[in-house]
Amino acid sequence: MTSLAGAHPAAAAPAPPVTCTSAKPGLADKLERGITSALTDRRGTIAVGLHDRAANTTCALRPATGYDSASVVKLTVLAVLLWDAKNHDRLLSGREASLSRAMIIKSDNLATRMLWKQLGMKKVKGFLTAAGMNRTKPGANGYWGLTRITVTDQQKLLRLITARNAVLSDNSRDYILKLMSQVVPSQRWGTPYGVPSGISMAVKNGWLRRDTNGWRVHSVGAFKGRGHDYTITVLTHGNRDMNYGMNTIQRVAKAIHKELAAG
Repeated sequence: MTSLAGAHPAAAAPAPPVTCTSAKPGLADKLERGITSALTDRRGTIAVGLHDRAANTTCALRPATGYDSASVVKLTVLAVLLWDAKNHDRLLSGREASLSRAMIIKSDNLATRMLWKQLGMKKVKGFLTAAGMNRTKPGANGYWGLTRITVTDQQKLLRLITARNAVLSDNSRDYILKLMSQVVPSQRWGTPYGVPSGISMAVKNGWLRRDTNGWRVHSVGAFKGRGHDYTITVLTHGNRDMNYGMNTIQRVAKAIHKELAAG
C-alpha cells in the first residue's frame, strides 16, 4: 500500500531504552542487548513489542507511540468481521471468506475496502472496545490504512488471535492464523526473519509512504514451537525507503528469535 508522495527519513531522535522482563534468569538482559544492538545506527522511529507466554517474557520499546497502520490493520478488519459473525451466530458467507483470504494472503486493498465499508465504523469501534484496543483510532472517510495503531494494541490483538478468549471463537482464531501462515512468499519478510526450524510462523506486514515521516513499514507475527509461544510487533516510520524499514524489522526479529532459542 503506497502513495506517490515523497519524503526524507526523519533524523534519529534519542531512543528510549528497550525494557524486557523474563522469568528465565538472564534472558531479559540478553534480549535488551540484542534488540538495542539491532537498532544501532537505525534512523527513523521504531517501536517493538514481544510477549512469550510460555517463557513469561516481554519486551517493549515505545509501546504507546502511534503509527499509521498501513496494511497491518487488515488483521483487525478480519477480527472485526469474525467477531461480528460470532455475535450474530453465523458463518462467513462465501463472498466474505473470499475477500478475507485475498485481504490477508495477498494484502489485497480492494478486498479490504469492501469489507471495511461493509462493517462500518460502529462495528469497528465496537470490536476495539471489546478487545481493549483503546489506543487504536480507525481511519476516517474510508482511509483504513490511516488507522492509528500502537505496539500495545497490536500485541493485544495478537494475544486474542493466539489464546482462548471471549472475544474471538477458537474457530475464528484458527482461521486467522491459517491465513497468516499462508501469506504469499513475497510478503513473508519482517518478523519471521531468523525464526528457528520447528517453530510455526504467522505474519502480516504493512507498508505506506506519505509526505511526513517517510515510509511506514510494519510487521506483526505469531510463533509457536520448541517450548515457545510468542508474538512480535515492530512498527517503524521515518524510513528512507521500504527496504530500509524491512531491514530494520528483520534485524530486530533475528535478535529476538536468536535469544529466545538460546534461552
